[in-house]
Amino acid sequence: MKKKKGSYVILSLVCLVLGFLVAFSYHLTQKTDNREISNRQWERDMDLRNELIAQEERNRELQKELNNKQEKVVEIEEQLSQEEQVFFNLAEDAERYRIFLGKVKVKGPGVTVTLRDGQYNPNETNINNYIVHEHHVFSVINELYISGAAAIAVNGQRLSHNSYIVCNGPVIEVDGYPHPAPFEITAIGDPEVLSSALDLIGGVKDRLVNENIDFKLEKKQEIVLDPLLGT
Repeated sequence: MKKKKGSYVILSLVCLVLGFLVAFSYHLTQKTDNREISNRQWERDMDLRNELIAQEERNRELQKELNNKQEKVVEIEEQLSQEEQVFFNLAEDAERYRIFLGKVKVKGPGVTVTLRDGQYNPNETNINNYIVHEHHVFSVINELYISGAAAIAVNGQRLSHNSYIVCNGPVIEVDGYPHPAPFEITAIGDPEVLSSALDLIGGVKDRLVNENIDFKLEKKQEIVLDPLLGT
């Protein structure tokens, strides 16, 4: 009986030892597997981190390249804007020259000045003292040009940069075309500026009136001047 009990005790010890060994072996195996999983996870995380860093570097390079291209676009736009302004100024200058030369029809506000011979005075022995002469017409035209008139006509005939006016008996010739009195001088420009320049005290109007010339000034909202004859 005692022998059987001893056998049970030894068998129990053997089972206990075997169970401990199995448990220890399993625990060691799990620990090793967890370490391997942790190592693989760390390597994968490092790979993802390195890839993310590389993408961020690439994004910064692309952003820098985009900024440079945007700056270049702005420079090109500024150049185009300047060139457009230059072309616009050239077009304006060309148009002003064509108007000044009388090559094109023009329309706009302005003034009309009418010069008539003065009333006959029987006590005046010299008839030239109350009729309109070319210097009277010239004085009005010069004042209008100085005041900014863009285009001028005498009795509907456009003037150009080389126009001339001379007396020829009872008429005045403008570029060789005769015009009898009254003389209507039409100018396109700012009506207020042109009229104020002619109405200055001691100015053109006062001088002509003192020389017995009938002077009439009118502001116009719209004046149309045709091109020069033969153009």
